[in-house]
Amino acid sequence: MTQEKPKAYLIGAGIGSLAAAAFMIRDGNVGGRDIAIFEAASRPGGSLDAAGDAAAGYSMRGGRMFTTDNYECTWDLFKSIPSLSDKTRSVYDETIEFNERYRAHSHARLVDKHRAKIPVASMGFSMRDRMQLLTLADSDERDLSGSRITDWLSPHFFETNFWFMWSTTFAFLPWHSATEFKRYLHRFLLEFSRIETLAGVKRTIYNQYDSLVRPLQQWLVDRGVVIHTNCTVRGLDHRYDNGRFVVTGMRCEKDSRAAYYAIDEDDWVILQNGSMTDDSSLGSMSGAPAKYDKTHSTGWDLWSSLAHGRPEFGNPQAFNQSPAQSCWESFTVTLKTSVFFDQMTSFSGNQPGTGGLVTFKDSNWVMSIVLPHQPHFLGQPRDVQVFWGYGLYPDRVGNFVPKPMDACSGQEILQELCGHLRFDSDTVADAICIPCRMPFITSMFMPRAQSDRPLPVPPSSKNLAFVSQFVEIPDDVVFTVEYSIRAAQTAVYSLLSIERTLPPVTPHDRSLRARFDALLKAFE
Repeated sequence: MTQEKPKAYLIGAGIGSLAAAAFMIRDGNVGGRDIAIFEAASRPGGSLDAAGDAAAGYSMRGGRMFTTDNYECTWDLFKSIPSLSDKTRSVYDETIEFNERYRAHSHARLVDKHRAKIPVASMGFSMRDRMQLLTLADSDERDLSGSRITDWLSPHFFETNFWFMWSTTFAFLPWHSATEFKRYLHRFLLEFSRIETLAGVKRTIYNQYDSLVRPLQQWLVDRGVVIHTNCTVRGLDHRYDNGRFVVTGMRCEKDSRAAYYAIDEDDWVILQNGSMTDDSSLGSMSGAPAKYDKTHSTGWDLWSSLAHGRPEFGNPQAFNQSPAQSCWESFTVTLKTSVFFDQMTSFSGNQPGTGGLVTFKDSNWVMSIVLPHQPHFLGQPRDVQVFWGYGLYPDRVGNFVPKPMDACSGQEILQELCGHLRFDSDTVADAICIPCRMPFITSMFMPRAQSDRPLPVPPSSKNLAFVSQFVEIPDDVVFTVEYSIRAAQTAVYSLLSIERTLPPVTPHDRSLRARFDALLKAFE
């Protein structure tokens, strides 16, 4: 009698799960038909989303910062995934070529309250700032455990040009984890010396959903992977075998109907634990996004139930207990004339796709916008433009609109933006602005202990792995596509005992040249 092949059950269809399925097929010789992905939303992609059209307006919650100097696991994967537009080329090749044609070099990184471009050659550090930053960067993570950035840096640091550029590039707030801040300083040391131009930032051809998720999803479906959408996994049955946790069953709800999957101990279960876009809500031109509180939250339930009484499975409460401290708001603007883009190009000195973030330093919301290369969505008409922006402090009253950002409609957000730019309102007369409130968007940055994040495959687990922004991977940084994909590759190679070596984190922080360039920049 032929023994049935092991099956893989992946919970959540974000980039981490999609990547895990791809690594199983490519490197683990698992058949695509033996892999099933279960997603509560109506389509895959997780936090890398993009939707809409020119008539109703496009929207996306955001995109992660990209680079080709890092992201070793990401490019290892996407060298294997064909582009949707040209099957003879990989997504990696397509992306490299695109960035050779459109090189980033911002000429308007910071703008002040007078609509003047702030000179940013100097980081604005005092000697005390430099010494404190060096102390933090050289500290052992055990000493940083549970502490905030403000525990290590004085108030003046948070008024420097460097802070405004670094924090808006990566979405740090002063009360976020000192450990994560330190990791970013090391992982992105190359960006320290060019943070004012964003020359190291790379972009996908379209938004990251269309450029990464869709081709990866197509590659998986072509190989027989089944993706169950509108299907929520409510619980995992389990037992212990010689002290090891074994998943034995999965309880689901699809279209209001219960379903059960029996799981063999030789099968694999991979869970995307936690959700940085849980409780997200969209607004409109006439209405603000709904304000969901923790009673609406469901994206953390499965992880919380598994971690209860099992410290090796992490501590989700470290990340989801203070949504007011992890919340910010983004907005996507669809334009049907070129007036706004023409004026921004003239003001910034950058063509769309070459400038990166423009941050309004004196904005109460710390508002930033970015004009990407057009089209930014697959199928976007040639006479339509789309740009994206966000505010780090959505609870603050605006400078030009007497409301907190998270109480504003799309129309009011455009009014605030035009106020900072001194643009007439008719530059956005045809605009559709869709705001998005995200209470957990930087929850992975919350102060934490070393034990609060589980390993991708905890030592006590036989067939369960975790893949998300809330697992522990030494030396790498959360809030990146790379972190999700590295977690996926780590989990799959461990579960399947794959001998192929993972691409290591590139140690730019050990480069004498990178260190010297950073030192020069710190003293400018």
